Amino acid sequence: MDSDRIRDSVASTVAVLEAVRKDLAPVVAEVAQVLVRRVAAGGKVLTCGNGGSAADAQHVATELTVRYLRDRKAIPAIALTVDTSTLTAAANDLGFEFVFARQVEAIGTAGDVLLAISTSGTSANVLRAVETARAKDIVTIGLTGESGGRLAEIADHCIRVPSRHTPRIQEAHLVIEHLLCEALEDAAGGAS
Repeated sequence: MDSDRIRDSVASTVAVLEAVRKDLAPVVAEVAQVLVRRVAAGGKVLTCGNGGSAADAQHVATELTVRYLRDRKAIPAIALTVDTSTLTAAANDLGFEFVFARQVEAIGTAGDVLLAISTSGTSANVLRAVETARAKDIVTIGLTGESGGRLAEIADHCIRVPSRHTPRIQEAHLVIEHLLCEALEDAAGGAS
């Protein structure tokens, strides 16, 4: 990889993040307030995604339950991507499209929030989780790329990163996820 290619790649990232800053700030702020209200009312945050988005789901849940920028009371969050026994049993016995939905059915309660992450917006298991959540009065937030896929159609709220390039979408997702964590942490107040 040469220096020009590196510069072009970073420039592409900067352009997407600038579009997020310029165009998506109101949407991110709205979603942050939804999360803050639900958690303040006793709800928890459930997260899910595949591949890099699974890592993001785990990252968000960790930032909330442990800490993001400062010590404070734990914020209830669960990544639906981490229990290998549940994931493999659901995939084997029910089908891979049910690996997250079954967990939402089991542990999700009215008042919770599901953060569903899919760069394409078409991941069958993420979509099933959203459908299951909506049936349980769990607010659903989609985090997708530009097209939004079906996730943008069925989620209560959707943040669409203005890119079709998976690495750029994932980079922007991380920035947005950190902003959501910061909003929740700010609302949680000081140290526990």
